[in-house]
Amino acid sequence: MYDVASATEAPGFTRTMTAAITIHDLGKRYAIGTAWEQRQLREILAEPGRLFRRRAAPSELWALRDLTADIPRGAVVGVVGRNGAGKSTLLKILSRITEPTVGEARVYGRIASLLEVGTGFHPELTGRENVFLNGSILGMSRADIRRKFDEIVAFADIGRLLDTPVKRYSSGMFVRLAFAVAAHVDPEILLVDEVLAVGDAAFQKKCLGKMEAIGHEGRTVVVVSHNMSVVTALCERALWLDAGKLVRDGAASSTVAAYLSSGVSSELVWRPPDERNPAFRYHEVRLTCARAEGDAFPADAAFEIAFDFTVHAAMPPNRLAFALLAEDGEVVLASASTDATPTLNHAMPLGRRRLRCEIPGSLLRPGRYFVTVSEPFADAQRLHEGVLNFTITEQNSIAARDGRTARVVPVLPWTAEEGE
Repeated sequence: MYDVASATEAPGFTRTMTAAITIHDLGKRYAIGTAWEQRQLREILAEPGRLFRRRAAPSELWALRDLTADIPRGAVVGVVGRNGAGKSTLLKILSRITEPTVGEARVYGRIASLLEVGTGFHPELTGRENVFLNGSILGMSRADIRRKFDEIVAFADIGRLLDTPVKRYSSGMFVRLAFAVAAHVDPEILLVDEVLAVGDAAFQKKCLGKMEAIGHEGRTVVVVSHNMSVVTALCERALWLDAGKLVRDGAASSTVAAYLSSGVSSELVWRPPDERNPAFRYHEVRLTCARAEGDAFPADAAFEIAFDFTVHAAMPPNRLAFALLAEDGEVVLASASTDATPTLNHAMPLGRRRLRCEIPGSLLRPGRYFVTVSEPFADAQRLHEGVLNFTITEQNSIAARDGRTARVVPVLPWTAEEGE
């Protein structure tokens, strides 16, 4: 069950006057199993015995289970967890896209949500027409849309493509226009899923600034993100979901640190468990250091991250990338396979390949680090966060010797010149 503020409270369901969202024993169950089999009459006549075969009993999957949480008005809350943890299901329930199986989720205020690329857009209509369509779906009057139209278009920055059918837009352009509309509805509650990951860096920064401004205005933001630095920078609180259950609800920095520290490989090798990408598959991603002791690397020792993968089918130009995160979720280093090229992406030839990237010694200060890698998925990226971790020790560390607090502490060349 879900409801709005004007609804009568259910017995035993309490809500403070400052609550924007109240969630009580929430659960969502899906039936998975044999799909309905469609057959033609001649097939039935040829094998009549198939009519009496026992069908396999469907199994159950709980996308969410026993979730209870309150989100006050004006809070900016992150939701973290690995793929399949239930994050998107939670936002769909709060957005009233799907109903929970058990429990309650109540939302007190006007919602704007940005959950999937293209939701609420008609592919045959132009960007201009879709601003009015999507704005109407989100509850804006035509007069309100006209009043904010120029502001929306300026924020989306789609230029002369405004009067082009959106079916010709890239996924990034879709997101820019969709976020621009959702953010200017003046929602009391803004729900944002990982769709921002397909935008470019400049637009992501603009979106984060807008969400931060919304939070400062006393409105509520709930954001699902695989980018831990975004969660720690934007949110004061985070919910960590795992297999549909709430593992932790607390300060964003401590929740992110606990999440990143969980379930990572101790052998410095990650092999993905699923094969949901038909065009691309990682065989493994491996960290190596010639002077390593277990997963501990001396501060002055270089180490390497190696990608072993196969491209099974033709796909748009893309790239491999990784990021090193500190324990508080801040990204301290990032690199992509296109760093030495003039383009954002490169061709992805068919077949098995290996790519390696060396990180020089005397670069990182002592501490624990986590590796997030990207996977090319169609014309976007799918992130696998915190798949490996390692420690930079104080051995031969300039930072430890001098007490430097910078995240990156490279040994840089200095040149001396004699004065006149």
